[in-house]
Amino acid sequence: MEEYVLICEDSMEGILTGIYDAYQLKKERGIESHDSIHLAVKEPDTQRLFTQYEHIQTSSEKAGKVTDTMIRQLGNETWYRISMAMASCFEDKADAVYHTIVLGLRVQDRQITDRLQEACVQRTFKCARASENELCHMKQFLRFSELQNCMLYAKIDAKHHVLPFLMPHFADRLPADNFVIYDENTQTFGLHASYKNWYLMQGAALDEGSLVYSEDEAVYQELFKRFCDSIAIESRINPKLQMNMLPLRFRANMTEFQ
Repeated sequence: MEEYVLICEDSMEGILTGIYDAYQLKKERGIESHDSIHLAVKEPDTQRLFTQYEHIQTSSEKAGKVTDTMIRQLGNETWYRISMAMASCFEDKADAVYHTIVLGLRVQDRQITDRLQEACVQRTFKCARASENELCHMKQFLRFSELQNCMLYAKIDAKHHVLPFLMPHFADRLPADNFVIYDENTQTFGLHASYKNWYLMQGAALDEGSLVYSEDEAVYQELFKRFCDSIAIESRINPKLQMNMLPLRFRANMTEFQ
């Protein structure tokens, strides 16, 4: 049986476009089952025999149609979990999400992400859980610094693409502030202007040497470090437990560990 692999962009829009085109491919070529179609977010190192590989051009219109269908038929909670899975860094996420959606639409189950006995659903669940865990960490560990123009700036180095989910969290808590969150891993900026909508900008590297911090920033950073030191109980310091609660990879961008 011939198989098809659709190679899409590693983004939510790219994966959703791939799902739309997979349905179109099945219909146009009379393919019996979705099991013969797979999605990938990168070119495979080695190509398999009896398999056709096709590159997918990202389309906002197609992605929007899949999104609308998902929310309408499977609900907002399922859509959120699927979104978190697509935000993960795992290479097999697109195929897992695609077959989870196919299954959910076929059986019309709004709790499809709870069917962990299904291999595709279980993989989608694991991808989503990894992204959600990092998002939870980022909400707690992100540190803002004040620039000379009173703008707040923070840098993260996320393994998963959680910035689109992190921005609404801080936009809700800091509606009156101008702030920027820079994801060093994906070179993506999250920008928020006072009492306005936030948006993302991608593809530009940041020159940190050009940032000018406010006169009070160094004072506040020193005060915060002293506070963290003063509340510590030396006899109860437990480095192993601390690393479990606060992984080392988050500390590079945290004020108290500078």
